[in-house]
Amino acid sequence: MGHPPLEFSDCYGDSPDFRERLKCYELELERTSKFLKDVIKDGNSVINAIKGYSVAVHKFSQTLNVFQFDFIGDSLTDDEINIAESFQEFAGLLQEVEDDRMMLVQNACDLLIKPLEKFRKEQIGVTKERRKKFEKESEKYYSQLDKHLNLSAKKKEIQLQEADELLDKERLNFYESSVEYVYQIQQVQDRKKFDVVEPVLAFLHSILTLNNLTVEMTQDFMPYKQELQLSLQNTRNHFESTREEMEELMKRMKHPTQIGKMHGQPTIEGYLYSQEKWALGVSWVKYYCKYHKDSKLFVMVPAEPKPATKQGPTELKLKSCFRRKTESIDKRFCFDIETYERNIPVTLQAVSEANRKLWMEAMDGKEPVMELNEVGFKFVRKCINFVETKGLTQEGVYRTVGSNIQVQKLLNAFFDQKCPGDVDFHSSDWDIKTITSAMKFYLRYVPVLLNVVKLILYSLDDRLGAIHSLTYKLPEKNREMLSLLIQHLVNVCSNSGDNLMTPSNMGVIFGPTLMRAEEETVAAMLDIKFQNIVVEILIEDYTKVNLKNVITFPPLQRAQESCDRYLMHCGIINIQVFHGTLHSRFY
Repeated sequence: MGHPPLEFSDCYGDSPDFRERLKCYELELERTSKFLKDVIKDGNSVINAIKGYSVAVHKFSQTLNVFQFDFIGDSLTDDEINIAESFQEFAGLLQEVEDDRMMLVQNACDLLIKPLEKFRKEQIGVTKERRKKFEKESEKYYSQLDKHLNLSAKKKEIQLQEADELLDKERLNFYESSVEYVYQIQQVQDRKKFDVVEPVLAFLHSILTLNNLTVEMTQDFMPYKQELQLSLQNTRNHFESTREEMEELMKRMKHPTQIGKMHGQPTIEGYLYSQEKWALGVSWVKYYCKYHKDSKLFVMVPAEPKPATKQGPTELKLKSCFRRKTESIDKRFCFDIETYERNIPVTLQAVSEANRKLWMEAMDGKEPVMELNEVGFKFVRKCINFVETKGLTQEGVYRTVGSNIQVQKLLNAFFDQKCPGDVDFHSSDWDIKTITSAMKFYLRYVPVLLNVVKLILYSLDDRLGAIHSLTYKLPEKNREMLSLLIQHLVNVCSNSGDNLMTPSNMGVIFGPTLMRAEEETVAAMLDIKFQNIVVEILIEDYTKVNLKNVITFPPLQRAQESCDRYLMHCGIINIQVFHGTLHSRFY
């Protein structure tokens, strides 16, 4: 709201209109003074609030910084290492922001409070003093004027001259104080335009500068944030995969028949019935059997020896173990073992289905139809062809699970011994979920990467070298199947924009499928994350691992052993250097 200017000439007239205009200036001055009080008060509140907030954030960052993650197991994945260090990263970022904020708070008083207080003291305060002087001189002048006008004309001339001089003096003082007051009050109105706004602007600039720095720091923080979010997602996926396996193990361990498997016991023992053929027919003989897993020695002791005979224990060296199909024998809970001592399999009967499963797991038993043979390769190739023809871009391919009944129906039909492989995948009976679940089921029972040692390596080159060495040691069929599968998974992941299946997701799905721990324990379940990483690296670095071109030279192994003996004879101790040179020349 504008005010008409106060002219110095108006001070001499001192009209009611001049006084009214002067009063408007005085009211505005009071309003400005009150406004500055509120700004100073609220500004202090803001500064104190910033101080309190900054102190709280500092305390929060210190709490984050001192916390250390503990993990189950003796090694961490890259994602877990990233997560373990995240709180220190958070603390460092918060500390950096709050250091800048504390600098703002320390300067805030000089930027905002002191200039405003100085304006109130030196400008408004001085103006009020001038007003007091103006009012005092005004009162004296008009009081003297009243007295002067009341003088009698009959007074002596000298008395009248003295009265005139006194009035002139009071009038001069009044005019002087009026002019100074008018000057000062108009100066305040003009000065507040910059003396008040400049401190507020400086304070606001500091706040916005801090906000701008915070935005820049946020931009710098974004790559780390995205990397950490990926690590968190990968770790969550690993957790879900491990949790499912651990829940299954927990359920099995609740059953009394699982007690014999606990603590990684190297043997399993109990009663079994053996099918034996005699001249008069087939009979089932009861034995107390013991299997030593390390030596693969299977010992059979007759439970009911005949009185007239001395029948001792029978020791057999295990080659393989297979479950007997229900339709192939009229007894329940049966399985066959192949041994080096006998030309035909030994058919054994367990006391229950759970007991048979224990024996088969101890002997690394397999389903009768689940072998890594030509039929299995045909099955996997047909599954891959179907997926790459009809489901390559389907969202969540391999993640969604098919019906167990349909999966078993497909497996039984394809691996039927009478006509194996005679199944039309493109018929209406099979959908993509059934086929992908059936393929995972088959690969789970014939794991391609057996007895994988946990890869705890810290550089990408070490990991690639270790995985390459691992694939080099695989049997030819296992390596061929692995190459076939990984090439397919590379194709699937190349369409991740549509199917949302990344190498990390595929690792979570196929890590436990392709690899099997030596024993089922919680520790082994927690190591699934390393199996997932192996599959993820195989997919991402398929060309570097070069599965297709890995070849073996059995004669070279024997030649190398002979060289070892010759080198030792010649006094060459560092044989490993020779091995490395030999490997680089031939591989």
